[in-house]
Amino acid sequence: MPKLTKREIDAIPADSPRKLLWDSELKGFGLVVLPSGVRTFVVDYRNKSGRKRRLTLGRYGVLAPEQARRAAQIALARVAAGDDPAAEKQAERAAPSLAELMARYLDDHARAHNAPATATAIEKMIKRHIEPALGSLTVASVTRQDVLKLHKAMESTPRTANYVLAILSKAFNLAELWGLRPEGSNPCRRVRRYEETARERFLSAAELGRLGKVLAEAETVGLPWRLREGVKEKHRPKEVHLRMKMLPVTCAALRVLLFTGARLSEILELRWEHVDFARGTIALPERKGGVRRFHPASAAALAIVAEQPRDEGSPFVFPAPKDPQKHLSTSVLENAWQKLRAHAGLDDVRLHDLRHTVGTYASQTGMNAFGVRDLLRHRNVAITSRYANRDFDPIREAFEAIGERIADGLAGKKGEVVPLKRKS
Repeated sequence: MPKLTKREIDAIPADSPRKLLWDSELKGFGLVVLPSGVRTFVVDYRNKSGRKRRLTLGRYGVLAPEQARRAAQIALARVAAGDDPAAEKQAERAAPSLAELMARYLDDHARAHNAPATATAIEKMIKRHIEPALGSLTVASVTRQDVLKLHKAMESTPRTANYVLAILSKAFNLAELWGLRPEGSNPCRRVRRYEETARERFLSAAELGRLGKVLAEAETVGLPWRLREGVKEKHRPKEVHLRMKMLPVTCAALRVLLFTGARLSEILELRWEHVDFARGTIALPERKGGVRRFHPASAAALAIVAEQPRDEGSPFVFPAPKDPQKHLSTSVLENAWQKLRAHAGLDDVRLHDLRHTVGTYASQTGMNAFGVRDLLRHRNVAITSRYANRDFDPIREAFEAIGERIADGLAGKKGEVVPLKRKS
């Protein structure tokens, strides 16, 4: 075969059988001809171990013969220097994608070390934001510019953007640990987080009064229908004077949530074995998603729990009405809260803000930051606290003061902030 030129290649019949044509001038440079009419430039060589390799350079038409010849010369020069271009290309194709890294991150780290709710939130961020933007890239090829572009695209939602950045940063740290990227190559380094506005919403005494009134109404006579604007007349209920009575278990769960300052899942999943009336404690996780340990509770919270009927077939304090083997669902409580807050004029108050209310009231009693940390069971606990025998008395005293204030607020009474007595 003579030198591979455009004229020689175009002269090959369209229905030619599969064959390999070699260039007469550059050893190893050739053309693979397929019956389909596709012609592909290749270069054959032996690597430093003596193994025969074939590197595909590109299709004829995309590459002109002289372009393919130059690519072959560059590849052969690299081979002479000890490289193996075909093996490198094969390794690049086999390299894990970022989508595969995120799947491993979820399975081997998030679901193993984070709370279930946190793992679910991480998965949601990955599916919604990370995979569509970067999922097809290989782990090794992601650059800081790729991360910056994604972070910039989410600047209208800074909290979510920062959360996605944190997830990516952790995943790339794990990629280094698992040998998928070089040490110190995390592309999230030096990407500046957006400023976030901290939410500090809590209920005032007047708002507690409105909430208490609506709660009592929901438990007894029921809440009146609220007619949404824009609803067609034929879809409106005929008897608009009808009221919707809330299930007692739902109202009780909301009250305990407020009196304890616990997280929603911690109260919904509360079992009778977690309650010790003799000691005045309720078992709650020391950290989000962690193992439950007994924690002081106010008399008001324990009284609500004590009033709950025990279903012999259910281990839960707040069982699902239709299936006692399950606890009350998050959606049921969220829907109930939507109705309650709308009637109480608390449209901007989330369920989690009840926890903020407890923390704020604790601070206002005079409890220091360490006491509030222990009361709310925040994660940032000093290492020595593992070995300290934590005194329940200050926390119990704070919970009693908070419980009285919340109870007064729900009853519509005006209370005052009374500082805790300091022990000599």
